[in-house]
Amino acid sequence: MELLKSIVYVAFIGILAHYVGEALPRRLFREDRFPFKLYKWERNGKVYEYIWIKKWKTKVPDMSRYMKDMLPKKVSFGSDSESVDMLIRETCVAEFIHKALCVFSLGVYFFWKNNIGIILALVCIICNVPFIIIQRYNRPHLIRLRNRLRRREEKKALCDI
Repeated sequence: MELLKSIVYVAFIGILAHYVGEALPRRLFREDRFPFKLYKWERNGKVYEYIWIKKWKTKVPDMSRYMKDMLPKKVSFGSDSESVDMLIRETCVAEFIHKALCVFSLGVYFFWKNNIGIILALVCIICNVPFIIIQRYNRPHLIRLRNRLRRREEKKALCDI
């Protein structure tokens, strides 16, 4: 019975997290502020290349491929700095939601209250960590792209005057 309760709980917080994530105002999320700001030790995302992120990041599920109400996590050829900025904020929201799921995953322990509960909670946390890493890896690349696009747009605006 505890297993069924745990499965239902994890499914419930996962579904709820999606809707909470979609409802959160994006203006609250800034890539240049804690906790989303890059740390020096991350070396603009390069530290994640030591765990071969480029090989596995496209193999994990991306909810934006399945949920039509989500912003697609792709940069197209004609993207402008504003659309890339929106994508940067989406990485902040996704990181926040997956960190929140890590915290709420500890609730699995309350169904078991023994070593099995601890193990299941740790499994839930470990399953969210790759998604957090992907957001922290992608964000510096998107920031550089956005800044390049802004400079190009500013230069174009000056030429049009």
